[in-house]
Amino acid sequence: MKQRDFVINLTILIALNLIIKPFWILGIDVGVQNRVGTADYGLYFAIFNFTYLFNMLLDMGIANFNNRNIARHSHLLKKHFSGIFQLKLFLGIGYLIVTFFVGLMIGYNHLQLKLLFWTAINQFLNAFILYLRSNISALQRFKTDSLLSVLDKLLMIVICSILLWGNITEKPFKIEWFVYSQTVSYVISFIVCISIVLRYSGWVKPKNNWLFSIMILKKSLPFAVLYLLMAFYCRIDSVMIERLLPASLANIQTGIYASAFRLLDALVMIAYLFSVILLPLFSKMLKTKEDIFPVIKTSFSLLFFFSVTASVILIFYAHFLLDLLYRQHVDEIAVVFKILIPCVIPLSFTYVFGTLLTANGNMKWLNIISLIGIAVNLLLNFLLIPRFNAAGAAITSLSAQSTVAFIQVFIVNKKLNCSLFRLPWFNYAMYLLLLVISVFMMVKFTPLQPIYSLIISLLIALALGFIFRIISIKNLVFSEEKC
Repeated sequence: MKQRDFVINLTILIALNLIIKPFWILGIDVGVQNRVGTADYGLYFAIFNFTYLFNMLLDMGIANFNNRNIARHSHLLKKHFSGIFQLKLFLGIGYLIVTFFVGLMIGYNHLQLKLLFWTAINQFLNAFILYLRSNISALQRFKTDSLLSVLDKLLMIVICSILLWGNITEKPFKIEWFVYSQTVSYVISFIVCISIVLRYSGWVKPKNNWLFSIMILKKSLPFAVLYLLMAFYCRIDSVMIERLLPASLANIQTGIYASAFRLLDALVMIAYLFSVILLPLFSKMLKTKEDIFPVIKTSFSLLFFFSVTASVILIFYAHFLLDLLYRQHVDEIAVVFKILIPCVIPLSFTYVFGTLLTANGNMKWLNIISLIGIAVNLLLNFLLIPRFNAAGAAITSLSAQSTVAFIQVFIVNKKLNCSLFRLPWFNYAMYLLLLVISVFMMVKFTPLQPIYSLIISLLIALALGFIFRIISIKNLVFSEEKC
C-alpha cells in the first residue's frame, strides 16, 4: 500500500538523517572550527556562502523536473540521462567560470581563490549527486536514496575524524584539509550514485544534442523560477533588516533574527524530508490515477503533529531552551523566536500541498502564489521592520508563509478535485486546544524543573496524538480512504 510504503521509507530517511547529520554538525563541523580557529573557519564559511549564491546555475530546476518526469515515465531514463549528463557538465563549467571570475573581480587573494576553486568544485559535485539521486528516487528506490542522502556526510565524518583525532600527522589541522575531505567524499558518492543509475539505465554514451538540452531547460525553467521565488520570500527578511535599520541597530537586530531563525531552520529540514519522498510518489500516483488521499492524510497528519507540537513546546519553553544556547540578548531573541517558530506549521503544509501541485504540473499557479508571497513579504517588511525591528520581520515571515500555505490548500482543493474537508479537522483542532492547555498548566502550575516538565509535556503531546488519532498505527499502515 502506498501510504504504508511512504511511512516506512520516510521513517528510514528521517532516522538516517537524525543519526548522521547531528554528529556531522555538532561533532565534525564544530570540531573543525575549534581546531582551526574562528577566523580561518569564518574565511571558509564566507567563501562557501559566496559559491552558494550562484548555485542555480548548476541545476536550473533540472533535478525537480527530472524527478517528476522519470517518476511518470521511467522508460525515458536512458534517453534523458544521456542528454542531461552532457547538459549538467556544461552548466557546471559555466558555474565554475562565473564563480571564479566574480571572485577575481571582488579581489580574492591567493588562499581565498584556492578555497573558492575547491569549494566550487564541491558544489558542482553535490549538484550532480542530487541530479543522480533524483533518478533513483523517481524510480521509487527510496531506501537506496535514503542511504545515498547521508553517504557524503558519513564519509566526511570518517575522513575528518581521522584527520582531527587520529594523530596521523604532527601538523596542525588546516581548513584546506576540511575542504579536500569534502571533495574526496563527494567524488566517492558521485561514483556510487552514477553506478546505481547506470545499473537501471544501462550503459549510456553522453550525447551532444543541443536541441534536447534546450528542450530540457525550457521544461525545467518553471522549476528554476519557483526555486528562486521561494528562496526570495523565505530568505529576504534578514537582508531587509540590515538594509532598513540604521547602522547602530542593523547588525544587532540581524543577529537576533538569525539566533531565533536557527531552530526554525533545523525543524524545516525535517519537514523537507517529506517532500523528498512525496514528489516522486505523488507524480507516479497521479500518472497512474491512483487514489492520493490516503497519502495526503497520512503525510498531513504527521506534519501537523510534528509542526504544531514543536511550535507549542518551543513557545512555552523558549526562555529555558534559549538560555542553554545563547549568552546575550536572550530576552530579545525570545520575543522574535515566539513569533517566528510557528512558521514551521505553514512551511510544513507547503511541503505537502506545494509538492502535490508540483507533482501535478501546476507550476503556473505555484509561481503566482510565490509572487503573492513576495509581495506580502516586501510590503509588511517595509512597514514593520522600521517599527518593530527583528520582531517585525518575524511577523512578516509568519504572515507570508501562512498566506502561501492557505492559497496552496485552496488550489489543491479546487484543481485536484480532492476534497480536503474530509481531513479530520475537528481532531486537529481539539489536539491543538488540549495541547496548549496541558503545556500551559505544566509550565505555570507545576514545581518541576523545566527539563522534567518539558519531557512530560512531550509525553502528553504523544498521548493526545494517539487519542485523537492524528498518529495512528492502524491508519498509517492500513488506511484506504478515497478522495
